[in-house]
Amino acid sequence: MKTFKLLFVLWVMVGGTRLGYAEEWKEYKKSHFIIYYQSAPFDFVENVEQSAERYYEDIARNLGFTRYKGWTWDERAKIYIYDSAEHYIQEAKQASWSHGSVSPSGKVIRTFPMAHGFFDSTLPHEIGHIVFREFVGLEAQVPLWFEEGVAMYQEQAKRWGAHAAVREAIQNGTFIPLEELTIMVLRGKTDEALVQLFYAESASIVNFMMNELGKQRFVNFCRELQESKSFDWTLDSIYARFDTIEDLNKAWIKYLEQP
Repeated sequence: MKTFKLLFVLWVMVGGTRLGYAEEWKEYKKSHFIIYYQSAPFDFVENVEQSAERYYEDIARNLGFTRYKGWTWDERAKIYIYDSAEHYIQEAKQASWSHGSVSPSGKVIRTFPMAHGFFDSTLPHEIGHIVFREFVGLEAQVPLWFEEGVAMYQEQAKRWGAHAAVREAIQNGTFIPLEELTIMVLRGKTDEALVQLFYAESASIVNFMMNELGKQRFVNFCRELQESKSFDWTLDSIYARFDTIEDLNKAWIKYLEQP
């Protein structure tokens, strides 16, 4: 591990953050993932693959999802590791506040080594997106906050810290009700503080649904979404006490405001 850390630090100091990008992607194939990289040390690439394999097993089990098809051979997920944040933002065409992106349909993840919380946050978050869409289907119509909340649930620190962030937003008057959160669109120029609040609220509400309203009910809710039923209809069907998202919003706030 000391050798890995030393190689990684030397790589960053020597050229990992420069814009002189390598022309070709190197490839590292294992059971469920193919890692594409350019100048990253091989020890780091191996660490990425091993962590991804662990999350491959843990995330589906964590959510209570049943995996019907394995990620093998042509179905393996692909992780592109760009040399730097600048390279990632430019080549992957992402917002400056982005640390990772994913295309669930092709099971493609794009990120960079210096992404905040690479192993504990970015990697499980993006794999979480793929696992979620693998379960509910690509055609399922869900609000962005719900899908991001499921992905955020894979980040343990964000999962348990989200409630405190949302309580603070309620107290200072910046809280975004679910009805507004549902129609929000995050763009490259969106204020970063607003982006962070969006993600915190997304993590908090999904955490509330999973742990306070029951994990099996949450799984049943996601299973109903497989049928391409509307989010509101499915909410009313599985959570009988909530006729609308507004009712869910009220229950969520009431929970957060408890002493």
